[in-house]
Amino acid sequence: MSGFEILWSPWRMQYIQAAREPGGCIFCEKAGQGAARDRENLILYRGARAFVIMNLYPYNPGHLMVAPYDHRPNLTDLTPEVRCELIELLNLCVKVLAEAMRPDGYNLGGNIGRVSGAGVADHVHLHIVPRWEGDTNFMPILSHTRVMPEGLLTTYDRLRPLFEAAGS
Repeated sequence: MSGFEILWSPWRMQYIQAAREPGGCIFCEKAGQGAARDRENLILYRGARAFVIMNLYPYNPGHLMVAPYDHRPNLTDLTPEVRCELIELLNLCVKVLAEAMRPDGYNLGGNIGRVSGAGVADHVHLHIVPRWEGDTNFMPILSHTRVMPEGLLTTYDRLRPLFEAAGS
């Protein structure tokens, strides 16, 4: 075994199964429910071709994802306009996170295909994870547990007004 202890999270199974069921795409489902449910669905910003959503299982506070509305498995399957908007939204995320959370850096990237670690392999999406000096402490190293200092909806309420201001 890897030396990791087991941290039971039975609520995650619903997410895993939904992501694998035919038509069970979390990005399509949440984006399709309309702007009235954006807070509930953790959607921070809707662009013309793509949107920004918070990660329900964040690596750090402020872990965001940018996804196109089009259900496509790979960046190469998207139009140049959609790919351009994904990059513009990543840039917007950096600006908003810099103002709201003042991180020391960011991890940006995506996992294309299930073997790369993509939890939702059929709908391409990109991650932005804010990082702070010393943000990894003894918890993940010794007990393989992450400590989140802020609830998801609290973070949502901090970030949403900045995304709204950027869109006007």
